[in-house]
Amino acid sequence: MARLEFWFDFSCPFAYVASTQVEQLAQRTGAELDLRPMLLGGVFKARGTPQNLAATLNPAKARHNLDDMRRQAQRAGVPLRMPASHPMRTVEALRCVLAAGLSLPLIHRIYRAYWDENADISDRAVLTRAIAEAGLEPAAILARAGSQAIKDELRRRTDEAVARGIFGVPTYFVGDQLFWGQDRADMVEAALGGRPAAPRLAPTAPVELFFDYSSPFAYLAILRAEAELGPQVRWRPILLGGLFRSIGTPDVPLFVQSPEKRRHTMLDLDRQAARAGVPFKFPARFPVRTVLPLRVTLAAGSPPALVRALATALWAEDRDISDPAVVAAIADAVGLDGAGLVAATETPEIKQALVTSTAAAEAAGVFGVPTFVVTTERGPQLYWGADRLALAAAAAGGDLSAM
Repeated sequence: MARLEFWFDFSCPFAYVASTQVEQLAQRTGAELDLRPMLLGGVFKARGTPQNLAATLNPAKARHNLDDMRRQAQRAGVPLRMPASHPMRTVEALRCVLAAGLSLPLIHRIYRAYWDENADISDRAVLTRAIAEAGLEPAAILARAGSQAIKDELRRRTDEAVARGIFGVPTYFVGDQLFWGQDRADMVEAALGGRPAAPRLAPTAPVELFFDYSSPFAYLAILRAEAELGPQVRWRPILLGGLFRSIGTPDVPLFVQSPEKRRHTMLDLDRQAARAGVPFKFPARFPVRTVLPLRVTLAAGSPPALVRALATALWAEDRDISDPAVVAAIADAVGLDGAGLVAATETPEIKQALVTSTAAAEAAGVFGVPTFVVTTERGPQLYWGADRLALAAAAAGGDLSAM
């Protein structure tokens, strides 16, 4: 029987949503569920990650983060409210879970206390009530939770998480394969031999796709966009570096990730490309200057064939798309006047078009690429990341739970 490790702490809303689904995932795949509580603050300390990570986000990303957790909870059918005092201390609750022998009813009850009731789960009275409502004996559990043996056990598990490359929660392990995030449960299911159901959607709402060729995740979105979002996609090239400078984001976010998170990001790129069935090869030149291909795209009117060809040239063929000759040849290959388009990039009109497009992206709340803005009956809905393409498609198809 395969084993599914589920590493968690109560302080993460995405781990909360994942906790409501992981039992069913294990049952569908016939896997043995191995619950692994750990102290996220201890992992953050070991990785040099801020303890209140949400407080470090720029306003646009913070808004999207809240929207994203709300949508994930909606689609899972679970209540979620952000506590005013988040993040709260979880060490006592985690010790109680260990003292209770990893009781699933207790885990679920403590999660609901934090993320539905917004109760302080470090409060003894809150824990007493949660333990009793899980059908356990509060006095015995609380006494054992205060023992040195349980304190040492939580510390040992947290140290193990650090040693095994965990940098956040929820984290799943299938054998030696690490998957981070509630939104990777479908990859986990596939690794366990399951077949996650593919959504059947008919997107009809207008969708804007903001992109820069400099992002490998934007490349994945570009190759999937029309098939999953429909031909009504409006392609919006922007200069990501200019946007980053304007909103105070590092020029290359990959370079400021912890080594463990960077390794996972690179692995995740390979996994996403494999699932999408698209070729992917990290280029020898990175980061790459993309002003020229972006201006050429705008000068050509952003035709999808050119966008796909330029993105593929960089992220599958390792061609230098900062080279005018290379860009001209790519444009020629899709039936355009490459030399004429390259010449047009030096005109004031095309230079300004890229500035204007980038400013429009910032005004729309874009903080990274790829970003999808779907015009729905509830107004514009913003989705960031290639891994949110399916959610954007659901919204474009009128699925209210995705909005």
